[in-house]
Amino acid sequence: MADKFVKVTLVRSLAGQLANIAQSARGLGLRRIGHSVVVADTASNRGMINTAGHMLTVEVATGTEKR
Repeated sequence: MADKFVKVTLVRSLAGQLANIAQSARGLGLRRIGHSVVVADTASNRGMINTAGHMLTVEVATGTEKR
């Protein structure tokens, strides 16, 4: 398993976006504006973050955050 995690927050709406961008956000587990999830810092998750990066904020997850 990955020992690093990132906290991803959706800050813009998925409405009107290209399908691949919306699917990447959904694949990360994001459902609505302001929703945050903590995901493993893997290559596949990084790819989804890069695809929808203009709609997200990304932070390094601290040890106190729940996965």
